[in-house]
Formats: sequence, structure tokens, C-alpha cells
Amino acid sequence: MGFADRAKIHIRSGKGGDGHVSFRREKYVPNGGPDGGDGGNGGSVFFAVDEGQNTLADYRHVRKYKAGDGEEGGKRNCTGKNGEDIILKVPRGTVVKEAETGKVIVDMSGDMEKFEILKGGKGGNGNQHYATSSMQAPRYAQPGQPAMELDLLLELKVIADVGLVGFPNVGKSTFLSHVTNARPKIANYHFTTLQPNLGVVDLSDGQGFVIADIPGLIEGASEGVGLGFEFLRHIERTRVLIHMVDAAGTEGRDPVEDIRAIQNELRKYSPAIAQRPQVIAANKIDAIVGDENEIIQRLRSEFEPEGIKVIPISAVSGQNVQELIYEVKNMLDAIEDEPLVFEQEFFPEDALLVSTEPFTVEYDKDADEYVIEGPRIEKMLGYTNIESEKGFVFFQKFLKENGILDQLEELGIEDGDTVRMYGHSFDYYK
Repeated sequence: MGFADRAKIHIRSGKGGDGHVSFRREKYVPNGGPDGGDGGNGGSVFFAVDEGQNTLADYRHVRKYKAGDGEEGGKRNCTGKNGEDIILKVPRGTVVKEAETGKVIVDMSGDMEKFEILKGGKGGNGNQHYATSSMQAPRYAQPGQPAMELDLLLELKVIADVGLVGFPNVGKSTFLSHVTNARPKIANYHFTTLQPNLGVVDLSDGQGFVIADIPGLIEGASEGVGLGFEFLRHIERTRVLIHMVDAAGTEGRDPVEDIRAIQNELRKYSPAIAQRPQVIAANKIDAIVGDENEIIQRLRSEFEPEGIKVIPISAVSGQNVQELIYEVKNMLDAIEDEPLVFEQEFFPEDALLVSTEPFTVEYDKDADEYVIEGPRIEKMLGYTNIESEKGFVFFQKFLKENGILDQLEELGIEDGDTVRMYGHSFDYYK
């Protein structure tokens, strides 16, 4: 199934229901007033943390999510029903980004339990709201606000305090099963663990911490070769890294080069991660004679001057494992324990502002004029001086962008015809 901690999905909120245009029709009331009801609100899209989930697998199968639309308003002031909200459940630690820019919208970790990512469109006002002393029978109602749509990238960044890194077969799984209550599958082939194994280390005073054994890092990871990126994404939140190497040389690898390779990938991916405190666990000392060998001595002379401690251990026999655990605990205690939560950088509502004030375009046969009216037009006239040249250019642009010119042409307007708007009359020329 591959990695289930990235998914690309498309979400859409519900559209607001349109307001209704209707007039009371009663037996003895010749011109009943407007009684068009309001449209219902569209449903919103939420994200919520679900403690029972630990992958984004569901989102790889279903990629489109849509909240319900609001119903249109009805006669007799009947309001339309609201659209259903939709709640997308994700594991804690999921970061939601806008797909195109890669900017963070919300990080579902820390105190964040539920987040409204797209608001449903507001239902439109029925024509009853637009009656004024000069316009007692408005023939327009407000359309519902449009739905909002977004393409999202979901990334699960596991929330572990400590990242356990190292090439395959250095004994990470054995170590993890010894010190934590995780039970990873242990097998001796390369890239066994594609998903981070999480384990909780319980210390006597209730002061535990979480270790993530992170999938095989290989050269070129920061260029996205192999599983590199997935690997690196998981250690973004860790605060201490344990580099595990095979001190017995059973795999015929050079542990110093391995650590340098991993440090190099970390630096390319994120200088911030490369700066995190590190400790080296020189594993498999049960397979060497005496306490030290030349591999451990090389590791010490190479890394201890950089302030990286080397602790020889045996994950199999448990030798020095406690010492390593307490060293890591002290390193964690020395760091501020604010977990890393990614800040919001993208605000969906900013990208999607649209005027939904209503208007109508009609031909008045008696006056032989085309009449445009409605609050959107009134507002525009309120802040534009169409006597000035600049104002008139803006006004023409406004008519074009709002589709008003198209509607006039559909009604069959011709050059020289008169257009009337709230006391302004002017001749139409294409």
C-alpha cells in the first residue's frame, strides 16, 4: 500500500441557498407585499482529531469531500434548510496544507481538536428584506454565497520526542522492542519498516517519552529518492535524535560514513532538524571482544569533539541500554518542552471574497428603458462618482464583470437605448 501518511484531497463547502422572490397573493389584498424566504446556509468542512487513527490511508481511497448545499428559500417567508456539515477525521499530528502553495492551513496537533477549514456559503436574503419606501415590491432576492473549494495536501508528521535513525539492520527494531511497549516486527531485510514504529519509554517516575523508529533513510533522501522524504517528514517534530550504528561491523558498513550521510541529508532537508541534539548508540557490543573496538574508538574521536556522545550498547543483551535512555531523558529535560506546532500561513477565506448582493436587469416596456436595480448596484453607485471619467470607466468595468452587460444584450439592447439605474439615465453604446 506504500506510504499512507500523505494524501491529496479536494474539499468543497456547501453553497448557500438562494433567497426567494415571491409576493403575498391573498384574496382581498390586491398587491400583497414581498414574502420571499431566505435561503439556508451551506454546510461547512471541518477537520477533527481522531485518536483511533494513525494513518491517512482512508484519504488515499476517497479524494473528494463535499458539504451539503443550503436549500432555496420558499414562499410565505419559508427559510430553506441548512446544508449538512462534513467532518474529516484525521490522526493527531496531521498537517493540512494548501496544495498549490504548500502553505500550512492548520496543524492538527497540540491543543487543536477541531478546525473549520471552509465555511459554508451564507444563504441569500429573500426579497422581503429589500422592500423600501421607494421600492415596495422588489423583484430581486440575494443569491446564496457560492461554495468554496480547495485542493489540500495532508501530511502526517508523527509526534514523537525522539527520532531513532540509522541504516537498516543496525538493530533499531530490537532496541525499540526492548525499551518501549512497542512490538515492531523484526526481520533482517532492508527497508522493513515503511511506517514509523512508535514506542513509549516508561520511566519509573512516570516521566516517559515517545520514540519513533523512522523508516530507512538512504543517500539522496532530501532529493526525494526512495523513502527519503517520508523519513524526513517524520522527524520534523522530534527534539532529540539517536543515531544507531552497528559497532560490530557485521554488515560491512562504515558507521562513521553512515552517520555523516544521515547528517548530510538532514542538513539539506532542514537545517533546523540538523541542529537538534544527537547521541550515538553504538550497538551490537555483545558481538565484540572487550568493551571497545576500533569502530567505537573511531566514532568517539570523530563525533565527541562535536559534542555528540557515543554510548556503546547491546540491544540484544540490554547492556548499557538504561544508560542511553537516561542520557536521552536528560537531553530532553534540557530542551524547552514546547512541542513544535506549525503556524497557519494560508487563510482560505482571504482567497475567496465575492460580492453576492443581488440585482436585476429588466426591460420596462412603458418607459422603453432598461432598468437595473438591486443593493449591489446601489452600493456601487454609493461609492462611485459616475459623472467623473475615472468613475465612469470603473462603472463600465463593474457592469461587465458582474455580467450585467451580457444580460442587457440578452434582452436585446441596441446602441442608443436608454438604461436607468436609481435616478441615473444614460444611453447605451457598445
